[in-house]
Amino acid sequence: MKRIIFKGLDNTVGVIIPSQEAMSKYTLVQIANKDVPYGLQYKIVDTVDVPSDRTFRNAWELAEDTVFDGVGSISNTFEV
Repeated sequence: MKRIIFKGLDNTVGVIIPSQEAMSKYTLVQIANKDVPYGLQYKIVDTVDVPSDRTFRNAWELAEDTVFDGVGSISNTFEV
């Protein structure tokens, strides 16, 4: 499984967990382009790369040298 992560305007790390239904209809890139807030960069990562302990989730950070996979874009939306 994969997750979509992004850095919010308030510097928090957002995590999108695509549903099985969404994954059966769309690619991860399509989901990210639709669901990541407009203009924010995102990265698609393996589930094991996202900490499972959510206790300190507000302290999660993305490394400064993170190479992103794309940018959220409302212009790439698709019909559901």
